[in-house]
Amino acid sequence: MTTLPRLFQPLTLRSITTRNRVVISPMCQYSAHEGHMDDWHLVNLGRYAIGGAGIVFTEATAVQKCGRITHGCPGLWEDSQVPAHARIAQFALRNGAIPAIQLAHAGRKAGMQRPWFGNGPLDDADLARGDMPWTPVGPSAVPVAQGWPTPHSLSHAEIDALVQDFVAAARRALAAGYKIAEVHGAHGYLLHSFLSPLSNTRTDEYGGDLAGRMRLALDVTKAVRAVWPDDLPLFFRTSAVDGTPEGWTIEDTVVLAGELKNIGVDVMDCSSSGIAGSATANAPSKRQPGFQVGYAERVRKDVGMTTMAVGLITHPKQAEDILAEGRADLIAIGREALVDPMWALHAAQSLGADPLFEAWPEQSGWWLAARQKTSDFYQPNAAD
Repeated sequence: MTTLPRLFQPLTLRSITTRNRVVISPMCQYSAHEGHMDDWHLVNLGRYAIGGAGIVFTEATAVQKCGRITHGCPGLWEDSQVPAHARIAQFALRNGAIPAIQLAHAGRKAGMQRPWFGNGPLDDADLARGDMPWTPVGPSAVPVAQGWPTPHSLSHAEIDALVQDFVAAARRALAAGYKIAEVHGAHGYLLHSFLSPLSNTRTDEYGGDLAGRMRLALDVTKAVRAVWPDDLPLFFRTSAVDGTPEGWTIEDTVVLAGELKNIGVDVMDCSSSGIAGSATANAPSKRQPGFQVGYAERVRKDVGMTTMAVGLITHPKQAEDILAEGRADLIAIGREALVDPMWALHAAQSLGADPLFEAWPEQSGWWLAARQKTSDFYQPNAAD
C-alpha cells in the first residue's frame, strides 16, 4: 500500500481533523467596510477551500474598531459583523476545509494606509479619500518609526477592556462557525509590541522583564481559551524574532511557547519581524525559500509543541520535505496561494497523492478526469 505524502496526511487537533497539512495563511485584503466583509472576502477565501486546503484562515480581524490595521480591515467588535463571517465559515466547511480566524489588534500600527496607497502613516491624500486618522494605542508612547503617530499608552482599565473585547470577538467567531481561532501576537501589532523590549518601556507589571512583557499576551490568550470550546483548537501567531539584537529573540519565543502550551494553545504559528515599519520590515535574514522554518523547528523540538511553518514555502516538494524532516507539523501558504488558489490540489498531483483528480470538487474533477482518460489529451485549439 502506497503511503500518502506527509503533506496529505490528516492531522487531528482536539476534535478537529484536517484533510491535509496545507493551511492558507491569513492575508489582509483591505476591502472591508466599517469592519464588515462582503462578497470579495467570500469569493477570495472560498476559492482556497475549493482549492483543497486543509485549513483556511480569514485575515486579521480586529477585536476593537481602533484595532484595525487600515480602514479596510474586517472586525468582530459588533454582532452585525457576524453574518458575513458565517457565510465564509459555512462555505469552507461545505467544501471540506476547516474555517479559521485570526483575532487581532493592530496597536500602534493601527489606522495606517492601505498598501496600495503607500503602506505608511495616513497622509493628506488618505484624508481626502475619507480615511480619517485615530489615535493608535500601545504599551508605551513609542511610535513605530520616525514620522508615525505617537501611540497612547494603555491604562490598566483599558487593558482590562481589551482582554474582554478579545473574549467577545472569540464568542462571535464561534457563533459564526469558525472551528479554529488564532491570537495574533506578531508583526509589530499590539500583543507583539508588548512582548518586544523595543516598543515596551513600561515599568509596571506589563513591562520590564520577560515575564512582565509576556503578561498581556498570556492574559489575552488565557481569556480566549476560557471561552473557546475545549474540543476546538487554539493557535498563536508569533514573530519569533525581531531581527535586531536588542529585540525579541528566539529564546524568548521558546519561553513564551512553553507558557502558551501550558494554558491550552495547540499550535504555534511561527513568523518573524515587523516590530517597526510594515509587517514584513526588519527581516532577520535574507528572504529566501523557507527562511522562517527554523523558528517552527526550534519551538517544536524545545517545547514539544505542534508548529506551523510559514514564509516563502512555494513548492510541494519543499513543503513535503519540511514535514518529513520533522521541522513542523503544518505548512502555511500565503502569497503563493494568490498566484494559484488551487495550490493544495496541484501539490497533491505533483506528489502523487491524487493522480486522477479524485480530490477535486465534483463540479470540476469529473471533467478533468474524463479529459485525462481520452486519447486526445488536451491540445491547443482542440475542442474540449
